[in-house]
Formats: sequence, C-alpha cells, structure tokens
Amino acid sequence: MKLKRILCVAVVVALAISMAACGGGSTGGGGATTGGGDDAGPIKIGMLGPYTGGVAEYGLAVRDGAMLYIEQRNAAGGVNGREIEVFTYDDEHDPIKALTGYNWLLDQGVTAIIGGVTSGPTMAVVPEGYADNMPMITASATADGVTRSGGAVFTNMFRACFIDPFQGEKMADFAKNVLGAETGAVIFNTGVDYSIGLKDAFLEKAAAIGLEIVANEAYATDAVDFQSQLTNIAAANPDVLFVPDYYQVVALLSLQARNAGVSAALLGADGWDTVVDIMTDPSPVEGSFYCSGFSVEDETPLVQRFLADFVNKYGHEPNMFAAQGYDAAMILIAAIETVERTTDYEHASEDYRLAIIDAMAATNLTGVTGHITYDQYNNPIKSAVIIEVRDGLARFWGTF
Repeated sequence: MKLKRILCVAVVVALAISMAACGGGSTGGGGATTGGGDDAGPIKIGMLGPYTGGVAEYGLAVRDGAMLYIEQRNAAGGVNGREIEVFTYDDEHDPIKALTGYNWLLDQGVTAIIGGVTSGPTMAVVPEGYADNMPMITASATADGVTRSGGAVFTNMFRACFIDPFQGEKMADFAKNVLGAETGAVIFNTGVDYSIGLKDAFLEKAAAIGLEIVANEAYATDAVDFQSQLTNIAAANPDVLFVPDYYQVVALLSLQARNAGVSAALLGADGWDTVVDIMTDPSPVEGSFYCSGFSVEDETPLVQRFLADFVNKYGHEPNMFAAQGYDAAMILIAAIETVERTTDYEHASEDYRLAIIDAMAATNLTGVTGHITYDQYNNPIKSAVIIEVRDGLARFWGTF
C-alpha cells in the first residue's frame, strides 16, 4: 500500500500542477445534513463539486439530484436502519481545491464520495482516492482519464454518465447516418480535457465512417472572440459544426458563428445542457442537436416520478445533471446496502470500502437515466438521449 500511495501522490501532484488553470475562487467548506441513525451511528457520505463559480450550475444540479434520493432513503428508514449523513465541499471547479476538499471529507470520516462533477478536478482527486480505496462515483465527469490512466484502471472510481469518447463517436455517427451530413467541422477548447477528448473521438469516428472534416479550429480557454476561426469555418461551408464545450461558451460562440455566416447544423455533447436557459435569444442554436443522458419528456414511470418529486422539492424541472446525480446516489447507496446486509465490517474501514467497490462493480439496476451496468473500466453501459433545440426549447429527439 505504501508504494501504491507514493506513486499515486506523484500522479496527483503532476495532475494538479497541469490543471491548476482550470478554476478559481475561494476555498469551499463542508456542511452535514441533520440526522440521527441507530447505535452504530450514521453512514457518512461526502459530496465534492463546484457549488460556486463559473460552472456552479452543474455542481448544484448534481447535488440537488443526489440529495433528493438520499432524503427519500432517509425518510424510508435509511440503510439497514442507519441514517445517511452527507458532508459537502465546494471545489469551485479547481483541481487544487478539489484535493483540499477530498482530504477534508476524509477527515470527516466519510466512507464514500459522490464527486467530483467536472473532469479536471475529478482527475486530480481520483489517484488519491484510489490509494485510499475510497469508493467514488461521479455523476458527470466524462473524460476518459477519470476511471483509468494508460493501461491502469482506477478500480474505486465509477460514473453515472457516459464518457467523452462515447459522446464524440455518437455525434459523428448521428451527423452522418441520421442528418445525412457529408462534411463536418470542429471548433474546440485547447485548455479543457473535456473538449479535447470529445474532439478527438469525433474526428476518429468521422474518419472511420467517411464524414469529411473540412475545418478543425481551436481556441484558448477564456477566449471570447472566435471570429477568425469561424470565418475559416464559414469559408469551408460544412454541413455540421461540432462544438464540444460547456453551455456558457456555446451560447457566445453560436451567436458569433451565425454572424460569421456559418449555416451548418451545430452539434454538441452533454456540456450543452441548459444552454437555451441562459440565452435571451436562443435562435443561434435553433436546429442544433446534442448528446445527453436525460430528458423530462421521457414518459417512463420512473422518470416521471423523479420529475414530479424534483419539482415538488425544488420548484423547477431537473436537468440531466440532476438526473445523473440522483442515479449516482442510487448506485452508491445500493452498494452500501449490499455491504450492510452481507457483512459486519466496521463503517469506513478499509474492508467496508473495498466491499462497497466490489458491490458497485456488480451494479445492475434501472435509474432515471436508463438501465446501468458497468464495463471493465467502470463506465456505464447504456444508451444516449439526443436533444434537439426546436422552437427555442431543448426537446427530446429520441435515443440513439
């Protein structure tokens, strides 16, 4: 274990240094839900994510979805008669703060963690969690490196979302075989792993299926002017333009794209979720399609029950991140329930945590984002939802 920890800490330091520019803001803090539990005490779970800052909308949605499920379980008696107690830490989308948050949660005695939320901070924390055999599940960190590095798998880390390569491949396939596109272009963020991973997968799949890429443009993190790149794309006149970035960037870039004369159908991934909600005029993204993990228009009973419960508690409809947060909590607590039922290991002991990891790997359940099992890299096996922006709204196109 000692050698494993030394190697993993080295990886953490390297990752933290390389990704330090991904976030900012002040150090967050933790807070616990009220609870009682039986004589054995509560089951302590940590949550790590950005609850303030530029991508707080993601973190808050994941937290709200996860807390809804946990509160429902507590209301039904908890797990094996023990209440679930939650400690949260705001990483502000910053890898260094995420490491601080991880260690703070460890000090609180948590036995598992839901988090992180975005890929960079999550990848900074995972090697430390792996060294500690800490069960972890992310609702939304989609980079391939979240669950593996090279040939090594972080066996403690799971996710409720599909991965960037999956989404990039899906959207290239959708462009060619559903939209009938013959040519495509890409514009991506050179400073965000999420954007790079999606771009690489899209280009690889495009080459394999005969979707000709006529432009491949890049921009730096924090860029606000994309005019030169979009002028080049407009001149190439692609049928589709893949924009693998988060909703704030997409809102700005899409307007500039239309002003530059880009008429291509815009395509994206799950980072687009909520883009129409923040645009005063969503017409620049009208007719766009993006890959997602959830739609409130899905008529299955479990989805509609979740929708009603979420609206009743929070007063607004859940987005994909809230749904994946709910499923992440469901997966983790199902595993903890298995361990509580089948072992007498001490809570938060290494044996207890290892048993949770084994139970998570054996997951076979239906959540609000679909039926979930895991592959050899702890990535979920499930279908994707395609969202179409139509009449200024994000509408359920179907599964693909």
